[in-house]
Amino acid sequence: MIGSRHQARALALQALYEINYTGHKAEKVTGHLLAEKALDKEYTNFAHDLISGVLQHQAEINEKIRNFAPAWPLEQMAAIDRSILRLAIFEILIDNKTPVKVAINEAIELAKAFGSNSSPKFINGVLGSISTLVSK
Repeated sequence: MIGSRHQARALALQALYEINYTGHKAEKVTGHLLAEKALDKEYTNFAHDLISGVLQHQAEINEKIRNFAPAWPLEQMAAIDRSILRLAIFEILIDNKTPVKVAINEAIELAKAFGSNSSPKFINGVLGSISTLVSK
């Protein structure tokens, strides 16, 4: 069975992807995605926190991606990979509520579910490098 936090992350990823790809407003996107999912209030709040956190810190997060994946220009990176990285980097470097290994593993699982065949390896490599910024 898929955990509720994982489902909330998947929902947040879908919202971030749609917001990035279409330019739709976060509230509208989040509202229609939440209407399709039956998440407890705790996990609904978790998804909201992830989405708003990534959007609020997107410039800072994008800079980290540019620094740690210099061979992949942000604008040319697959939109789903970019969204997964933004979500995980927010959890690892800014939110600090999820253990680093958990955030990386969740990102890899999202990459397996939503990305291309090369996405999990790419996501793991970038996040492995970024995790060195976290004080042990």
